[in-house]
Amino acid sequence: MKKHLVKILIALVVCLIAVVVVLMLSLGSLVKKGVETVGPQITRTDMKLDSAAISVFSGSGTLKGFLLGNPEGYKTASAIKVGEVSVGVKPGSVLSDKIHVTHVRVKAPEITFEGTLGKQNNLGQILENVEAVSASVDKDKHPADKKKDKGAATKLQVDDFLVEGARVHASLTLLGGKSLTVTIPEIHFTDLGTGPDGITAAELTKKVLNQVTIETLHAVEKAAADLGKQATGLLKDMSTNSLDKAAKGIGDLFKKK
Repeated sequence: MKKHLVKILIALVVCLIAVVVVLMLSLGSLVKKGVETVGPQITRTDMKLDSAAISVFSGSGTLKGFLLGNPEGYKTASAIKVGEVSVGVKPGSVLSDKIHVTHVRVKAPEITFEGTLGKQNNLGQILENVEAVSASVDKDKHPADKKKDKGAATKLQVDDFLVEGARVHASLTLLGGKSLTVTIPEIHFTDLGTGPDGITAAELTKKVLNQVTIETLHAVEKAAADLGKQATGLLKDMSTNSLDKAAKGIGDLFKKK
């Protein structure tokens, strides 16, 4: 009898472990699918994620190989690439009306800026796309449209969102296609969507991308201005040296006479 009970307990434990493993794998797959399905609806560009591993117990996990593609017409391969993003979610909120995200830490993203310092650039175009989607996700929309934007309208609460160690690779029209690399300050948001309505996925994307675009423009504009000053200084030095050489040559000519 005891042996029979032991066998039953062992079988239950094995089943429990199997269920946990399946849940863990499924949760990561769901996150990956969500990123690659909802993301493009918001940005109107490709969005890829290599893998996602989320613990069903702690809610903490890691997203690897994130890529945000560029709009049509741009030559560079991506707008933003991130090797690793650490996240934390309160597991009990996943099936609720508002998903509670404890933290998002985007580590060392590689940002590509292509175009002009005005509105004609890849980040500006993506931001326009996001703003259009965000504006369309409101309470007064027709129920038929709600289903279409269900992912973008997902309610969130994000306690802490950090972007750190970001580098920008800029390919500017004014530089004739030449590139330069600059860094931007860390971007940090706290207590987003703490109210009953939360913050939608579209609104969160808009908020983060807007700040990324602002910091990128500032950094690239400053770097381009510094390059301009360096070029002006170089031309001035070249002109001065040329005049000195010319004056010396004329002087030597008169000496010979």
